[in-house]
Amino acid sequence: MGLMDKLMGGTGTRSTDEYVELDVDDFHTESSTPGTQVRIANIGGQDDVIAIKDAVYDGDLVIADITRHTTSDRTMEHITDELKQVAREVGGDIVQKDDDQIIITPTDVTISRTKL
Repeated sequence: MGLMDKLMGGTGTRSTDEYVELDVDDFHTESSTPGTQVRIANIGGQDDVIAIKDAVYDGDLVIADITRHTTSDRTMEHITDELKQVAREVGGDIVQKDDDQIIITPTDVTISRTKL
């Protein structure tokens, strides 16, 4: 029996007695600080941008709901310009998904422009 047969189950028969059920509580995962987080935000006005900018500067990815604004709204243009500047400053990325969301990424995270 080769290595791949052992990994993939091979030709032999296996019973459920050979497997061990893992309980996630058995694993001690101590992390002092989480890595990148995905944060959800609503943009209702200019004041909401401050928290989004802080999150991106801290290394988090932000998905912001912009349904309260139209893309031609003067306030939304100003907000978008501010968020583009933040993405440039941190070396991240920013895209608008349809007319209802903006996604802003932190340093070294890019957003593919093609759908799966």
